[in-house]
Amino acid sequence: MSRKSVCVYCGSRPGVRPGYVTAARDLGAALAAEDWRLVYGAGDVGLMGEVARAAQSGGADTFGVIPEHLVRREVGKSDLNRYVVTQTMHERKKVMFMNADAVVVLPGGAGSLDELFEVLTWRQLDLHRKPIVILNTEGYWEPLKALIDQIVAEGFAEASLAGLLTWATTPQEAMARLRDALH
Repeated sequence: MSRKSVCVYCGSRPGVRPGYVTAARDLGAALAAEDWRLVYGAGDVGLMGEVARAAQSGGADTFGVIPEHLVRREVGKSDLNRYVVTQTMHERKKVMFMNADAVVVLPGGAGSLDELFEVLTWRQLDLHRKPIVILNTEGYWEPLKALIDQIVAEGFAEASLAGLLTWATTPQEAMARLRDALH
C-alpha cells in the first residue's frame, strides 16, 4: 500500500486555548507515527507551524504549499520535504487538495472555513470521495455542527450533508477515523 497523505487545514494563529496547540502537535506526531505525509499551508506560525514541526520531529514527509503574498506573513517554512510557492490562494488550495487522500480540519479562522467549505461542497457534488475529519478540539467546532444542522433544517441541503463530515474530539480519534476511511 502506498503512503497516505493527509491535508490539514488549521489556523495561522495558535488560538487562546493551550489545547489547540497540544492537539496540533499531537496530530503532527500521530501522522509521523503512521508514516503518513502531512500536506498543509506551509506556514511556520500558529497551529500550522505546530503541526508541521511535530510531524517533522517524528520523521514525517512534509509537503507545504503557500502563495507568494503569504510567505512573509505566515513565515513560509522552507525546510519541508517539499515546499511549493504558488501565485494565488486558489492555486494553493488546489495543490494541497490534489496531493492528499484525506482532509483534517483543526481550529482555525476564515481561511480554514474557506478551505473546509470548498472541499465539503465538492464532496456534496460528488467531485471527490476523500474523507473530511473535523477535529473538534475542546468543542471549538460546535457552532459549525449547529450551522450544518441549520442548513439542513431550513431546506438548503439534504440531510446527507451532515454525513459527509466525520467528527473527532481528539487527535487519536481523528487518526482512528482516518485509518478506517483510508484502509
